[in-house]
Amino acid sequence: MRRRPPCLIELSDDDYLDLVSLLKDGRTEQRVARRAHILLAMANPETVVQELAAKLDLSRNTIRYVSRRYEEVGIDALFDAPRPGRPREIPPPPTRGN
Repeated sequence: MRRRPPCLIELSDDDYLDLVSLLKDGRTEQRVARRAHILLAMANPETVVQELAAKLDLSRNTIRYVSRRYEEVGIDALFDAPRPGRPREIPPPPTRGN
């Protein structure tokens, strides 16, 4: 069985420190923290994508996507990309006539 080569990424010192500080901060959103974990793990050449995917309960494609996105946009890969279209509006609850 042929395996795909791991998508090893190279983190700059500043990005590494930013990722670690985000993980230490207790107020970081879980999706951002999960992406930070992925990037830190993928900077380690000994990381096996399949094992990391099982540990984080994610697909291998998700890990590869986050890694590729980091290579394209840098540290902004941690955050959601802007979505097209008008933002959702939540209507106020209906009022009861007394």
